Amino acid sequence: MSRIGKQPIDLPQGVQVAVSGNKITCKGPKGSLDLELVEGISAKVEAGKVLVARAEDTRVLRAMHGTTRARINNMVEGVSKGYVRNLEIVGVGYKAVLQGKSLNLNVGFANTLVVAIPDGITIQVPDPTHVNVSGVDKALVGRVAADIRAQRKPEPYKGKGVRYVGEAVRKKAGKSAAGAGAGAKK
Repeated sequence: MSRIGKQPIDLPQGVQVAVSGNKITCKGPKGSLDLELVEGISAKVEAGKVLVARAEDTRVLRAMHGTTRARINNMVEGVSKGYVRNLEIVGVGYKAVLQGKSLNLNVGFANTLVVAIPDGITIQVPDPTHVNVSGVDKALVGRVAADIRAQRKPEPYKGKGVRYVGEAVRKKAGKSAAGAGAGAKK
């Protein structure tokens, strides 16, 4: 039996989970989310807890048992607390500007990069070098933050680019001093 899949999910105050057929709906103070269950995986709500079970012991259903339980837990946590990913922009003249439903990034290219903000995501720019991505869907928040980071990943020599707050960027040593190499002038 899956160690994660067999654990019940506690429902916090104000969160309601409804199961109808192979669809599970989670509603809370931050919003609502839906999930289609894989055939052979079932969920039921009893006594303020959500229980996930599988119909048979096949390899695919064993894998999906724990995955489905984790996704339902992420839904419950998302509609009750929400998720946030914080990004920072490092580099001289690098900045972010929020403009309507898009985020404009000036990160060292000749053109301003425009990132569209999908529905269900809130982006805040407290200052030009910090971007906060928040929403109820953990996967969507992570994907949007990764898309913003992918516009200009941190480079290994000076560390310039877009990175997660607290991300450690391993820096490489640059070229060695003049005169130390084989092609140095005498």
